Amino acid sequence: MTALDLSSPVAVVGTGTMGQGIAQVALVAGHPVRLYDTAPGRAREAAAAIGARLDRLVEKGRLDATARDAARARLEPAEALAELADCGLVVEAVVERLDVKQRLFGELEDVVEEDCLLATNTSSLSVTAIGGALRHPGRFLGLHFFNPAPLLPLVEVVSGFATDVTSATRAYETARVWGKTPVACADTPGFIVNRIARPFYAEAFAVYEAQAADPATIDAILRESGGFRMGAFELTDLIGQDVNEAVTHSVWQSFFQDVRFTPSLAQRRLVESGRLGRKAGHGWYDHGEGAEKPEPHTADKEQPPAYVLAEGDLGPAAELLALIREAGIQVRTEDGDEDGHLELPGGGQLVLADGQTSVEFRDVVYFDLALDYRKATRIALSASQDTSQTTLAEAVGLFQALGKDVSVIGDVPGMIVARTVARIIDLAHDAVAKGVATEEDVDTAMRLGVNYPLGPFAWDRRLGDEFAYDVLDAMHERDPSGRYAPSLALYRHAYADEKREGTS
Repeated sequence: MTALDLSSPVAVVGTGTMGQGIAQVALVAGHPVRLYDTAPGRAREAAAAIGARLDRLVEKGRLDATARDAARARLEPAEALAELADCGLVVEAVVERLDVKQRLFGELEDVVEEDCLLATNTSSLSVTAIGGALRHPGRFLGLHFFNPAPLLPLVEVVSGFATDVTSATRAYETARVWGKTPVACADTPGFIVNRIARPFYAEAFAVYEAQAADPATIDAILRESGGFRMGAFELTDLIGQDVNEAVTHSVWQSFFQDVRFTPSLAQRRLVESGRLGRKAGHGWYDHGEGAEKPEPHTADKEQPPAYVLAEGDLGPAAELLALIREAGIQVRTEDGDEDGHLELPGGGQLVLADGQTSVEFRDVVYFDLALDYRKATRIALSASQDTSQTTLAEAVGLFQALGKDVSVIGDVPGMIVARTVARIIDLAHDAVAKGVATEEDVDTAMRLGVNYPLGPFAWDRRLGDEFAYDVLDAMHERDPSGRYAPSLALYRHAYADEKREGTS
């Protein structure tokens, strides 16, 4: 099945920011575009706004004047749904209410031809439910663009329970011809991105609620150690706390209040107080004029240890040994059957976050996972009240000698980056096992949809197949609520790897 012919008109119903963005994408791709909105005059206002954006593209050299003039000539505001009768595709971008969307598509079905594709841009509602009352639900699907639609490449092509394969394929190819990167997924709560991204926010909020670190410190660790573009607190301030919480709540409810998707009480209080983020002038951070963003906690300067003793395999942190040597610190090595760690001169141990806590051991400092220990500019450490000050000082001094800022956080299992990445990997395996999408599409969606430095499966391969399972299994032992229980899919994945190692 080929893409929609460029001569076929595309209609966009709903002329807010997202509707205008989708219309601009179809217009620049070469389609005639019809804009419709129930509010009188809104379609004409939206057409003028799109025209102004095309002018700016010409000014920036991203579009030539001839192409702009041709695009403007193809853009028409519609006064009634009847004017969409000859369209080959209608995309809806109206308010996120099931009854409103169902009523709209019922009306559209009486207007358009039977071969017209009908698509919703919903981010939180069931595609199957929206199209459930249609006479021809096979031509109905989801086309979930990301805001701003003209700039962000990802489009989730969502097949409802009744969507025909030919319809999904035509929509997929159309999005590709429009210059987007489409990914195919089944109709599941949150689709790909909003389902798998929940732990990025949830675990940051959980660490904050445990009083283990403040927002500025957590954000800095996610950026400077985890390699994420933004931290969870600053990103939700940008998105809007009400918007982000509504998506989280929708996914949680749609999964029958699955504990893995439980919303944050701290975020609920933020929304109740009206601190919705940048748009309100205050969220997790103060965005008022002249307000200064708080600095992350950074440890004072400490002396580095004269040497470290590396026992066993450090796994994902193995590259630290080269960095330590380059810093002029002696590295002694010793074979070990147990999980690897660094022993410090004072007798304490430095251990990669594994889902356990420092208080369980005699003298242990945990250090967090990093996307790339050489490039990381900050490392988080955690210790309990029983950890000796000598061990903590030596650990701080060691990472400072490697050129890293050091943030010491509370003694929480899995720390920050490790628990976040482990949960993202787990949800990704679970989604693929349940037929939501392929591994390749999941990785593409998470890189392009939310700018993750690596897709979950690429990250899993880098860390080793058992890392995420081991972290979550240990966390589940300490919090048996089910929130951290590894999925059956992740268990099978880790067990298969263990069997391969046993037979090699």
